[in-house]
Amino acid sequence: MKAFLLTLLAQFCSASLVPEKEKDPEYWRQQAQETLREALRLQRLNQNVAKNLILFLGDGMGVSTVTAARILKGQLENRKGEESVLEMEKFPYVALAKTYNTNAQVPDSAGTATAYLCGVKANEGTVGVSAGVTRDRCNTTKGQEVTSILRWAKDEGKAVGIVTTTRVTHATPSAAYAHSANRDWYSDGEMPPDALEGGCKDIARQLVENIPDIEVILGGGRKYMFPKNASDVEYPQEERHRGTRLDRRDLVQEWHSVKPPGKVSKYVWHRRELLALNVSRIDFLLGESVGSAVTPPGCGAPPVMGFLPRQGHSFCPLGDVISAPLGTPFFRAPHPPQCSFPAPWGCRIWPGGRKEGLGASLASYLISPGMGSGTGRSASGSTNSGAAPGTGAESASPPQHRCPQVSSSRGTCGSVQAVSSFHLYKLFLLFCDIPPPAHANYQAQSAVPLRQETHGGEDVAVFARGPMAHLLHGVHEQNYIPHAMAYAACIGPNRAHCSSAARPAA
Repeated sequence: MKAFLLTLLAQFCSASLVPEKEKDPEYWRQQAQETLREALRLQRLNQNVAKNLILFLGDGMGVSTVTAARILKGQLENRKGEESVLEMEKFPYVALAKTYNTNAQVPDSAGTATAYLCGVKANEGTVGVSAGVTRDRCNTTKGQEVTSILRWAKDEGKAVGIVTTTRVTHATPSAAYAHSANRDWYSDGEMPPDALEGGCKDIARQLVENIPDIEVILGGGRKYMFPKNASDVEYPQEERHRGTRLDRRDLVQEWHSVKPPGKVSKYVWHRRELLALNVSRIDFLLGESVGSAVTPPGCGAPPVMGFLPRQGHSFCPLGDVISAPLGTPFFRAPHPPQCSFPAPWGCRIWPGGRKEGLGASLASYLISPGMGSGTGRSASGSTNSGAAPGTGAESASPPQHRCPQVSSSRGTCGSVQAVSSFHLYKLFLLFCDIPPPAHANYQAQSAVPLRQETHGGEDVAVFARGPMAHLLHGVHEQNYIPHAMAYAACIGPNRAHCSSAARPAA
């Protein structure tokens, strides 16, 4: 009886949350007709040559994560949330990408980065090499290196950049410049003796040596650039932040030294240094923090986006790691990565106008929370991380002990799906010491408790806008993406269409 009354109450509350305009069928008809008009305007295809290429990459940004971010964005704007629209969702073309590695149905960041940056599917754990390379086997690398779209752009004289919220030597950005049999070989301090003896180079060294004229590099992981036990400039007392290089090389100094005469290079390690830059007076920029990026995208990237077009045509991959927060305070973060592309970016990221710049936003693989899976049907406007109705948990205990609305199948703490008794579930959450959903340290619950999250193998969405964006459509292999972008910009191996006579008519 009590459960029945609670259900009725939930239904009554849900009805009261519906805005008056949404009760009118004409509202939905007019909205659909406007969407139809927008679709009809897309019939005139943009077949210009792309002056700028920008690749937004969210590690772990599966479709469910995009949905959760959309709802949270709207709720941060004091709305219900479901009706909100992310900036990348305004891109007119959407496709799905198959993320599997050649030797793994469920991929990792290294193999997927090789696919969407180098145009070649690869084995799990390997970076910038073909599937002929076995992970950890240095002696399988020679002759199997594959180049990235960043290299293709550089070879055509374009300015290029890498901006990431993770380490610049992480698997995701490193595929743009490195070739490694192991994604974890950040410095020679992480490499086994046989790999060093075999002549393989660590990823940080390759950052400096392989493509020394990358105009912009922003991210984290500076300890891999400095000699072992060298004190960190920001945290000199903390051993975990000290340099790791066994060869005693200072790669930041070497980065400066290889720049052409007359060119100005600038190294920064703090947000205030970055924001104080006069980008009109520098030619090369390297910024590295301790762990994650020098600054959030909303603060650091817009000045960079003004820097690259000054150098001429450009290619810039922008990477956000969205996977890690799923096991940490993601859903209550003030500005999760997908929400940190505000409206001004709609103008800033296309300096030459949307007719000249091709932008694509995608995920490398999926680490997706389940929305409402096994936890009841939530009312409109429900918080992403709160309790779902219909489970008996929403009123039986404090918020932190209620059944989750959003959960991950595998993660850092267990959920109601892992136990048969709600009382055991409460004990489980107490053991995990989970704070309330509104707390900054709230963790999304999971069915299988693990030390950290794991990957998923489902297709991920690709959002595209600009010249030749219509080439990203339907369901594609992930390695197709850089080939389509290169075709749009007339770089890389496929350029027969680039003369005005050969370009197809609109």
